[in-house]
Amino acid sequence: MKPLRLSNTAFLLLLICLVLMTGCAKKEIESASPKKQQVALIMKSLANEFFKTMEDGAKAHHQNNVDTYDLDCNGIKDEQDVNRQIEIVNQMIAKKVDAIVIAPADSRALIPVCKKAISKGIVVINIDNKFDRDVLEQEGVQISFVGPNNRKGARLAGDYLASQLNQGDKVAILEGRPGAFNGNQRKLGFEDAMGAAEIEVVTSQSAYWEQKNAYDIATQIYTKFGNELKALLCANDNMALGAVQALRGKGIQIVGFDNISAIQTLIKEGKVLCTVDQHADKIAVNGIEYALEILKTGVKPDDRETMVNLVTAGDLK
Repeated sequence: MKPLRLSNTAFLLLLICLVLMTGCAKKEIESASPKKQQVALIMKSLANEFFKTMEDGAKAHHQNNVDTYDLDCNGIKDEQDVNRQIEIVNQMIAKKVDAIVIAPADSRALIPVCKKAISKGIVVINIDNKFDRDVLEQEGVQISFVGPNNRKGARLAGDYLASQLNQGDKVAILEGRPGAFNGNQRKLGFEDAMGAAEIEVVTSQSAYWEQKNAYDIATQIYTKFGNELKALLCANDNMALGAVQALRGKGIQIVGFDNISAIQTLIKEGKVLCTVDQHADKIAVNGIEYALEILKTGVKPDDRETMVNLVTAGDLK
């Protein structure tokens, strides 16, 4: 039998068919592969160790889930740069990410742009600083909050401080940025504890989360109240660092909130009484995991509370 010979035309047709079949098979394989989700993490100031820890936790989670999603981490210069945060959200909308996990610098100002993201089909998860409920209702939008109960955490620290003081003692509070829900809740938690112990809060002032501001305000408070002042409750550890510098050697108890490494050192040295751990390395991870769950299952968004713990010298031995 003579071997089958193909004409040049027949050979070219066969080759084209093989190429097309290979391409179709490749497309079938690609379509069968799950789509990688694009997740944007938008934080506040990365100059604050708390948010750097949050970012590190998110990046570690991503490294263990590189086949599931891509991560785009963003932060702002300082915690007052609200306009820059709004700009970043708009950039992520333009990039058509699948989800935005955001720790808003302001509990009200970021809601409209996040509503815009949701209207584009983007899942938005609120972490760290809770959006204002009234503004959410006004805007007619639901955004899930994943994070700790800040009032509960501050109450833990305030109660521990109260156990070291006497009824009628005078204390002061350094608040976070006005309009920040978490700052307001921490102030309320401190006040709850002081009220229950009948300890007087002589002043409560905002240091805008910043160490330098806290140094200046703590100095002014001490100048006014002197040795009558027994303690300063700070709504974050950055401000506690400033208070320690301002009140060094004055015998005034300092309370923080965030459990950053610099504060842990000062607690061990007896320069800070306590702080509150809201597990910064897990906060963004919790938000990312919830966003991925919603993208996968379409589950109706709802709030999820995460844990807070008091940290004292006894916990750091």
